[in-house]
Amino acid sequence: MKGRQQPSGPRSFQVTERGDGQRLDNFLLRELKGVPKGLIYRLVRQGAVRVDGRRAKAHKRLAAGNEVRVPDLDRPEVATIEIPPRVLERLRQAIIHEDDDLLVLDKPSGLAVHGGSGLAFGIIEAMRQLRPDTELELGHRLDRETSGCLVLAKRRAALQDFHTALREGRVEKRYLALLVGRFPTDQPIACDAPIASGRQDDGRRRMKAGHADPGEGRARTAQSVFLPLEAHGAFQLAEVRIGTGRTHQIRVHGQSIGHPVAGDHDYGLPDANRSLRRHGLKRLFLHAQALAYQSADGERHIFSAPMPGELADVLASLDAGDGEDA
Repeated sequence: MKGRQQPSGPRSFQVTERGDGQRLDNFLLRELKGVPKGLIYRLVRQGAVRVDGRRAKAHKRLAAGNEVRVPDLDRPEVATIEIPPRVLERLRQAIIHEDDDLLVLDKPSGLAVHGGSGLAFGIIEAMRQLRPDTELELGHRLDRETSGCLVLAKRRAALQDFHTALREGRVEKRYLALLVGRFPTDQPIACDAPIASGRQDDGRRRMKAGHADPGEGRARTAQSVFLPLEAHGAFQLAEVRIGTGRTHQIRVHGQSIGHPVAGDHDYGLPDANRSLRRHGLKRLFLHAQALAYQSADGERHIFSAPMPGELADVLASLDAGDGEDA
């Protein structure tokens, strides 16, 4: 890590047109590069960050002209993240589409979309180094172990357009997932169980299908449809279409219908995961294969990413053996 000296004391930021409509937390993450994400959220929760002199929550939408005041962060340096060249090259090769508004990646499995929670950097920080003159922002998120189509916006207007499409249900997302256990028929299985945050017996926070635990907020509506494609031994390859984008949605809904995602160490079956490791599965078998939406100007955007070779090899291994040891 390298560092550079920063001026101390409280700081004020004037929200420009670029920040108009942006959430407070995302605004701060952009303006306070190098400040730990956890510190930023803690300051907001404590009411130490003021918008026009008033406390504000992390999800508050800013307007052009707002003044955002940040207290003295009491830090002599801000770390400049050094991202390994091999990671930057891997992401450079993962770009599947780029124009004046959007940049779309075939996200590699194993890379988080942003830093924080013990991670020095994520995809967004790395991509900002690859495109230093572009104000890149994440259009949406994928789990760290999920691969596939990830949309980044290069302009504020493009980001707002994509988020509007998300809110209005005009974004189609299709995933490939290997599920434990064959489907009983060739008919799709739908799941509309709400998803809430909960805690396991060991105290770790995990999402769950059903009602929220006391003090954990509310359950949020979620819809997933699992369409069977092919059976591979005791496992089912399925296309999953989601009408919402909740945290760990496909993984939680797969568990809920009795067909957890292969390789899932949080919501899956340990015996099945051990069996699949013998067939070469070293990651979550979940891939965002396609994303489509229509922008405000009427243009239809369709992006796709083929199944990664390491996942195709697992299917071939299952087909070569009996695959019945799940």
